[in-house]
Amino acid sequence: MQQALANEFVVESVASVKEAMNGLAICLPDILISEVVVGQESGLDLCRYVRHISAFSHLPIMLLTSLTTLSDKVAGFDAGADDYVVKPFDVQHLHARIRLLARIKRLEQRMNV
Repeated sequence: MQQALANEFVVESVASVKEAMNGLAICLPDILISEVVVGQESGLDLCRYVRHISAFSHLPIMLLTSLTTLSDKVAGFDAGADDYVVKPFDVQHLHARIRLLARIKRLEQRMNV
């Protein structure tokens, strides 16, 4: 992921959902990208956490995963994800989806001013 995005984006990586939660309190990213399965933890729990903290609630979330069933996707969106990308992914397509989430975030911010 770092290699796929580093040419166009600044990427901060963490190894666990707990580390991600702690990191959000220190520095809020423009977009959060998470796996659904993070070791023994769940990226869905991270989505729910972000959506329940008012300071983070408008953070765009992309789930990037090898889980492909319709129920997996619905669970991701129900947990609060804005996008769900299935691996393997095309790097150019991933870049385009990230730019789309960033554009939506900018439009929402303009509407809330």
